Amino acid sequence: MAANPWYREPWPWLLMSGPAIVVVAGTVTAAIAVATFDGLVSDDYYKQGLAINRTLARDANARALGLSGFAQFAEERTRVRVVLGSGPRPPALRLLLVHPTRPGEDQSIALAATAPGVYEGAMRVPRPGVLHVRLEDSDGHWRLGGNWTTRENGVRLAPQ
Repeated sequence: MAANPWYREPWPWLLMSGPAIVVVAGTVTAAIAVATFDGLVSDDYYKQGLAINRTLARDANARALGLSGFAQFAEERTRVRVVLGSGPRPPALRLLLVHPTRPGEDQSIALAATAPGVYEGAMRVPRPGVLHVRLEDSDGHWRLGGNWTTRENGVRLAPQ
């Protein structure tokens, strides 16, 4: 009886399949790592850490002024209206829509006063999901915030 050539035996193929699967899985993992960027780690994380005290002071200022508000988004999500409760009435405000993990999805919206305590501005249609909403005065003295689920029409804004 003649021996079969090695490539007709199952054992060499079985032994080679393990390392071959690992090579394929490593290649796929490397391709995913190169093609996507999570954006979670900032290059200037140290400076951002130092700025936390300034951010906390803005929240404390908003709390001391008794500020609150409500952001209402148009049905087609291309306009936003913000109504401030009591407190100062600056001529313009800035609304930030911040995506939790994708900085490319963030928006900064300039709001102009249309009536006392009412501000409006145009925006890009956001991706569905949850966004952090930040309302600031133009001088950076106070800040209000909230979390907006894009399927809802509005979000309550309060000191954080």
